[in-house]
Amino acid sequence: MDSSVTYKNKWLRPLLWLGLVPAFGLALPAHADGTWRPLSAVLRNIAAAAPAEAPPLRLLVDVETGTSVAIFEIAATPFAGEVVATPLERRPFVARKVAAVNTPGRIAVLYPDVGEPYRSVFSKIIEGIEDKARGQVLSYPVGTAFNPGDLAAELKRQDVRVVVALGRQGHKAATAVDGGLEVVVGGVLAVPEAEAQAVPVHTLAPDPNLLFKRLKLMQPNVRRVNVVYDPRQNAWLIRLARQAARNLGLELNAVEVQDARAAIKAYQGIVGNADISQDALWLPQDSTTVDEAVVLPLVLEDVWSKNLLLFSSNIAHVKRGALFSLYPSNVDLGRTLASSALGALAGQGANRGVQPLTDVLMAVNLRTASHLGISLSYAQQRGFDSVYPTQ
Repeated sequence: MDSSVTYKNKWLRPLLWLGLVPAFGLALPAHADGTWRPLSAVLRNIAAAAPAEAPPLRLLVDVETGTSVAIFEIAATPFAGEVVATPLERRPFVARKVAAVNTPGRIAVLYPDVGEPYRSVFSKIIEGIEDKARGQVLSYPVGTAFNPGDLAAELKRQDVRVVVALGRQGHKAATAVDGGLEVVVGGVLAVPEAEAQAVPVHTLAPDPNLLFKRLKLMQPNVRRVNVVYDPRQNAWLIRLARQAARNLGLELNAVEVQDARAAIKAYQGIVGNADISQDALWLPQDSTTVDEAVVLPLVLEDVWSKNLLLFSSNIAHVKRGALFSLYPSNVDLGRTLASSALGALAGQGANRGVQPLTDVLMAVNLRTASHLGISLSYAQQRGFDSVYPTQ
């Protein structure tokens, strides 16, 4: 097969009707006079418009030098710089690369230049990004003394169009680089909502809907979820939590506070008035209401003595006595960030604003479960990703 292989629109249309060619919303018209159009032009359209993980296309093609017609499977890979056409049936044609397709732009990942254990976390997220984007991903560790001008020049030299900013330092670097780049933020606990309206922000705060579903599986009798939060950090999260609670038939008792003293008072009221047969307490990722040094030890002591079910958005709290937590699946999070970046690279836009973590794993404290009278079968225990206390 050589460059004389072409397609005709009248053959393609029936294949679309039959479902043999996925309808990506591509506009592949023939010339106005009905003449043949070179296959290479079609392939460029496919590579530009097809989603990043689109299944291969099936295309009916002909050879101008004869009357043979065959169906070819077209695999378009946006970043590989090439398209491969393979006959679905054995024909005299030999499968080969038939057109060069270059999708403009690259993705750069800016991540904090930190030591372990955080470096390994960011490495796993980048691994997921590279896996989803299939190469053409550039990674730049960013220290506290980076030069925005030098970084901007490097990104421009590498034809970077989209930046995935990991962590606070990565977000800071992406904000400082002035180059009209699309930005996707990930690996952060929170970003002020005003700043997040312009870019997609994938936080490390587990989706309340997922948390509440796991809660009902662990303890079906729970009817009310109590939470103490600082609206400056988590107003967006509580809005999602209210909706999730309604959908699952739960009552959400959300108490607003703005300092640790008020948080302690709110927790004392919740624990003192709790019905242990129906109430649960949720600890969000909130530096005001879940202060690790002052607030958390008091809360853990009170709920343990009251036998009140406590679950958390922080896996470290499971080690200290919370019943369960959801925490990031870092490679899967990377793939999600890559999907958002690929959409931005293709000009499709992305869901802007703060978004909760949906790529999650589950940690459970078996000692706490036993203390609360929750019996977990061996099969259930095997389904948990992390179990404490460790054997």
